[in-house]
Amino acid sequence: MKFTLSWLKDHLDTGASLDEITYALTDLGLEVEEVVDRAARLRPFTLAKVLDAKQHPDADKLRVCNVLTDEGEKQIVCGAPNARAGITVVLCKPGDYVPGIDVTLGVGKIRGVESHGMMASERELELSDEHNGIIELPSGEVGERFTDWLAKNRPEMVDPMVHIKITPNRPDALGIRGIARDLAARGLGVLKPLDIQPVKGGFQSPIGVRIDDALKGKGCPLFVGRVIRGVKNGPSPAWLQARLKAIGLRPISTLVDITNFFTFDQNRPLHVFDADKVKGDLSIHPAKGGEEFAALDGKTYVLAAGMMAISDDTGVESLAGIMGGEATGCTGETVNVFVESAYWGPITVATTGRALRVNSDARYRFERGVDPAFTLPGLEAATRMILDLCGGEASEVVLDGAVPDVSRAYRLDPARVVSLVGMDIPEAEQRRTLEALGFTLKGDMATPPTWRPDVLGEADLIEEVARIASLTKLDGKPLRRAKPGVPKPVLTPIQVREKAARRMLAALGYNECVTYSFIDATSAQLFGGGAEATRLENPISSEMTHMRPDLLPGLLQAAARNQARGFMDLALFEVGPVFSGGEPGEQALQATALLVGATAPRDPFGSRRPADLYDAKADAEAVLAAIGAPAKVQITRKAAGWWHPGRSGVMGLGPNVISTFGEVHPRVLKAMDVKGPAVALTIRIEAVPFPKAKATTRAALGRSDLQPVERDFAFVVDKGVEALTLVNAAQGADKALIDSVAVFDQFAGDKAEAQMGPGKKSLAITVRLQPRDKTLTDEEIEAVAAKIVEKVTKATGGTLRG
Repeated sequence: MKFTLSWLKDHLDTGASLDEITYALTDLGLEVEEVVDRAARLRPFTLAKVLDAKQHPDADKLRVCNVLTDEGEKQIVCGAPNARAGITVVLCKPGDYVPGIDVTLGVGKIRGVESHGMMASERELELSDEHNGIIELPSGEVGERFTDWLAKNRPEMVDPMVHIKITPNRPDALGIRGIARDLAARGLGVLKPLDIQPVKGGFQSPIGVRIDDALKGKGCPLFVGRVIRGVKNGPSPAWLQARLKAIGLRPISTLVDITNFFTFDQNRPLHVFDADKVKGDLSIHPAKGGEEFAALDGKTYVLAAGMMAISDDTGVESLAGIMGGEATGCTGETVNVFVESAYWGPITVATTGRALRVNSDARYRFERGVDPAFTLPGLEAATRMILDLCGGEASEVVLDGAVPDVSRAYRLDPARVVSLVGMDIPEAEQRRTLEALGFTLKGDMATPPTWRPDVLGEADLIEEVARIASLTKLDGKPLRRAKPGVPKPVLTPIQVREKAARRMLAALGYNECVTYSFIDATSAQLFGGGAEATRLENPISSEMTHMRPDLLPGLLQAAARNQARGFMDLALFEVGPVFSGGEPGEQALQATALLVGATAPRDPFGSRRPADLYDAKADAEAVLAAIGAPAKVQITRKAAGWWHPGRSGVMGLGPNVISTFGEVHPRVLKAMDVKGPAVALTIRIEAVPFPKAKATTRAALGRSDLQPVERDFAFVVDKGVEALTLVNAAQGADKALIDSVAVFDQFAGDKAEAQMGPGKKSLAITVRLQPRDKTLTDEEIEAVAAKIVEKVTKATGGTLRG
């Protein structure tokens, strides 16, 4: 919605500045999008007087003028035919930017004569298209700012334009009078009275109107109109053209410009038919379907059954509430017109406009709701302006239908302002505010005005009071604590873990994904899901029919999409719920990460290598440590079917599985169209046990100041023995003294079997002993070593390698 300051002041008697008005509008909920201050580009220019003008010595059409300015007399070369002594002109000095020619002036020479600036025409200052000569002013003092002279003598030239955003619930603000009413209620002026005197008809209207019974009450409750004969439809007056141009509309003719004026001035769309082109009476009816209609936008539309149309005896002449037709449109030769003012149902107009994809200012207003009570007064006001600007004689008003009854009343409870808004506003102030907005108060009941269809309850009354009072006056106050003392944590322990897992995975270099909780049945079946219990009754698409049993399908689909676009190396993760069924308790929280391709970009140092299960294992251990899992866990090979059977592992605490890591099964990668290798890890966040002892601080770091001891062992075992079995056996030899056990070498293959026997291999481990109380003696070290050999021999059947 656009308007100019002078147009606003036609309805609002105010002395407020532009800044005060725009601030108040935004505060009232009418957010200011843009302010175009037309005077800003003209502020550098001042008035000057030509003392004399002599012929240029070297050019027939140029004059050398001696000009009196606020800086003294200046010499200016001018080519305008009206440059002469004694006239008051607009001076552009060196250094000034002239918008019409997009030039910053400087001191120059024209045909050998020095010129200090220029005297401007209206086109050079973008005031109009006039450029036949320089501006001659009838008054003004030398040195006076040109903008000050315009403000006093031609204010429309420097009238600022304001563009505000209108929310769908405020159709009344689509008229400038509605905006003025809000500002007056705020206290920025007084709303001027609207005096509309009915125009007495001089003859019976030769065109009658009739509303089809199917539309009365809903589609078109009221239709009024009248014929005006003997009009002269030429260009509209300069003041009307200036107003329309200022808000971005193109003046067309007086009759059309008048209808556009009322659309923006009063939020009252109108339409004018060329009465001589209308055959018979006008009928407002639902279309039968298939009718063709040539609209004023130059397009032809085919109406569907039920669309609202205005027809004469020859066919459809107007798309009701949206756009008129070419056949009965007004031209410069129009002398008799039929002026229409109607109230159209918002739903019918919106449905038709969307179906035909027709946009217009009329549709924009009718589908949001205009004032039904202003239908007839709007016609009278438009009639008066047409008679004033175009002449002619008006007929009696013809109408069908009646103004719909939209009256309703709600109780005003002054105390609810405190409970709903938190502002203490006196009851008298609340009543004054509502009355200023047009509400009618009888006792404690408030009746909204007919132009406010958005007020539908007691809370809306409170909102209006608070909006006018300004929510910026609301004092922020802290909420009361439910209990005294230190407040309890906001996040639950599981939420804290979820946050820690997410941060750790991001720190490890993974990019977070957020995928749908729904996947297709085929993908769900690959990951142990797809059962009837997880199928959606009403899926949004055929690719989202089941609740996901795991996070991996979504990550693999994301990887496939990225690979299809040339991104082959990926590190993705997601934290979210997975579903084993449709009942409460059949949902779990997981953190899953996926590595695809190589671990590093190409470089000259050979650091690029394919991602493997040890990358996934290390990252899984890092995430488990971040969420507080025990440091020592058991690792087995009992992974689900979508993991590679020989290159994956399951971390657990006894039967409690807390994580799975390893390569994704090649069969799954092929089905998901992902080019490997691809390794992944899954953390079951809720399965990790919480520590038994709860403390508000972290436990003390257990470090010893005694020298640790490291011993290496090499065992000959069967080649089918897993290294983890050997490590766990050595770790259990002395849990208090042994700090860590790690494999540092494996000797296997034909050479190993040639030395150690068929089916054998060698595994070498390093064991770190960390004393706590005293330095270990040789005897104590040997005793622990013997226990290690004994435990490993018993667990693996291996022997110490000689």
